[in-house]
Amino acid sequence: MKHKIQLPKIDEYNFPLIYKHLSNFIKIEVLKAGVNSVVLGLSGGIDSAAACFLAVNALGKNNVTALIMPYKSSSESSMEDALKVVNMLGISRYIVDISKQINEYFKNETAANDNIGIKVRKGNKMARERMSILYDYSYKLNSLVLGTSNKSELLLGYGTLFGDMASALNPIGDIYKTQIYQLAEHLGIPKSIITKPPSADLWEGQSDETELGFTYETADGIMYLLIDKMYKPEVVASLGYDEVLVNEIYDKIKKSQYKRRMPLIAKISERTINIDFRYLRDWA
Repeated sequence: MKHKIQLPKIDEYNFPLIYKHLSNFIKIEVLKAGVNSVVLGLSGGIDSAAACFLAVNALGKNNVTALIMPYKSSSESSMEDALKVVNMLGISRYIVDISKQINEYFKNETAANDNIGIKVRKGNKMARERMSILYDYSYKLNSLVLGTSNKSELLLGYGTLFGDMASALNPIGDIYKTQIYQLAEHLGIPKSIITKPPSADLWEGQSDETELGFTYETADGIMYLLIDKMYKPEVVASLGYDEVLVNEIYDKIKKSQYKRRMPLIAKISERTINIDFRYLRDWA
């Protein structure tokens, strides 16, 4: 078996440059939109914590607001970890419980009359409810919604369209999950957040890696070669990765492409939005 190629690491040498770049990205894009602040959903997980730390460095603690939006089955540790970030950074926060509206929507639904899976539907509904609340607060606070989805989730389609995948700008969307852990160490994120198993916390006992069927470490190595290096699946397999898993991940990336692009617009004019008319190229 040949040696597997590893992802580039975020270490003590390149962290200062990455930190500066991501902070500048947030600051420039927020100011460009004519506002001064951002609002984000703080789940108690590592991704939203990393985005929050970056935002505070970019904009200052007075210009970052966190929304903590638990459901009745959300773990207590998620709330505790979210509040750790809030207290550590000294930012404003709101707690909005989404249990009532979710339960009301699903009150006549049961697993017996649902052939798709009510657990997944409820998870998607929770993600979209939270994003709806975030966009309401973005208007209320004259802020942009900051994204918290990492590159691994976006490529695998492991997120809810118009739910947790939505945002006005996303500072961590080009950082793989395994790199997020490295970034978090340098940012000084609490250990309790870094060491717990990754979970969207959409239902009790949920685990990202159990649901996906593979670890982020393995998936990231494969996706780095498929996407960043543009290797064909057979070449990736020849480097020591399981061929079945390589093809499974490649299929997930292809099938979830619709989640990563703007809604398609049928072209009938000379300058069609997102096809011919593209900011920054066209904006004077």
